[in-house]
Amino acid sequence: MDTKKLRQKILDLAIHGKLVPQDPNDEPASGLLERIKAEKERLIKEGKIKRTKKSAKSSDTPHYPYLLPKGWEWCKLEDIVCELKYGTSEKSSSVGKITVLRMGNITDIGTIDYSNLVYSSNDEDIKQYSLKKGDLLFNRTNSSEWVGKTAIYKGEQPAIYAGYLIRVRPILISSDYLNIVMNSSYYRNWCYNVKTDAVNQSNINAQKLSKLMVPIPPLKEQERIVVEMAKWASLITSIKNDKEDLQAAIKQTKSKILDLAIHGKLVPQDPNDEPAAELLKRINPKTEITCDNGHDEKSPFEIPDTWVWCRHNSILDISGGAQPAKSYFETIPRPNYIRLYQIRDYGESPVPIYIPTSLASKQTEKGDILLARYGGSLGKVFHAEQGAYNVAMAKVIFKFDNLIYKEFAYYYYLSNLYQGKLKEISRTAQAGFNSTDFNDMYFPLPPLPEQQRIGAKIEELFSVLNNIQNALEA
Repeated sequence: MDTKKLRQKILDLAIHGKLVPQDPNDEPASGLLERIKAEKERLIKEGKIKRTKKSAKSSDTPHYPYLLPKGWEWCKLEDIVCELKYGTSEKSSSVGKITVLRMGNITDIGTIDYSNLVYSSNDEDIKQYSLKKGDLLFNRTNSSEWVGKTAIYKGEQPAIYAGYLIRVRPILISSDYLNIVMNSSYYRNWCYNVKTDAVNQSNINAQKLSKLMVPIPPLKEQERIVVEMAKWASLITSIKNDKEDLQAAIKQTKSKILDLAIHGKLVPQDPNDEPAAELLKRINPKTEITCDNGHDEKSPFEIPDTWVWCRHNSILDISGGAQPAKSYFETIPRPNYIRLYQIRDYGESPVPIYIPTSLASKQTEKGDILLARYGGSLGKVFHAEQGAYNVAMAKVIFKFDNLIYKEFAYYYYLSNLYQGKLKEISRTAQAGFNSTDFNDMYFPLPPLPEQQRIGAKIEELFSVLNNIQNALEA
């Protein structure tokens, strides 16, 4: 389940008047807006706020984004707030009298994250920019995706706010309801349409913000919406946590399956299978058998009697990739060109590159095993496509036919036996590895039919787990 989409759907239902029922006994929003207008006039007369400068009148009929339920009204944000105030430009520090909330403290779900805080000791700033419970913070400058983020200050601890934020202080309107509006898809679309873009950032100023059209329900309905939204938020958080727990459990289960597989405990042994030692001696009598069953100190762990430990490089090898100069790269297929695969091409965002076949010195067939060699991708294992492969990957070479079932080898490279050994390689992950780093790696070799049974069993179990994973992400 996509919890982000679910949350967005609930928010949209809320601001369209479809989350809770309307009550004909509620004071209509028109009455609420009249009271807000009167309260605003009182605050102006007392000198507590300034009168909003009126913009030039338009002869056009006002445009309302969508049809509202009976009892609701559209209004501009400036009509229901007493101020839209920019935050302090004073530089913060790691210590001080009071917390300074910044745009990074505003989450993408409309809450305030109180980790990674900075502080101020400027008394004038504390007086001018102190937050009151119920103030809404608006992120005026951010990436195109996140400009306009909002959150409500709940009074958790004394705080002021930084210059990339705008303090929005509503009058008689539920701050929580306003925050619901300002986290909806309607609002996000509005942000996208009114923002101005500069290098690596977007901006929405207070003047534009003041013109935001807000759907206003009766105050009692606002309160019901907030209560109902809180219930849904709690449920969605629970689903999200359960989803994350389940995803972690799936990952752990896969690791356990692989661990059982290479220990010879995933499928039963068959006494009719040709023992691995005999198979190995028949195919290549010179191949080194480290230990028949793992009872010596050098072997990583004990394996079944029909298995043998072999040094990795005695039965397998790796061949690092290659590529010509980038001047030979093409982004569209051409005659006598071949696809050059990079690590990114086995992810969610492939970027096809093609090189002359004559310069493709390292190639793969579909189903070959590729190992990632560098940095953050170190340890990733791929089923190759037909093409060439670059220097960030190495192809697994099988030295003997009919000795190792390819899928068993694939799962070996996914297991902790291989992955753990990678972490012990002395050279840096960024520098990568080469064939000599595999000299001290061990490969547990089962009888060939058992390798096939293991591969089939892992595929069966992983298929079930992958279906669960896909359902979670749907």
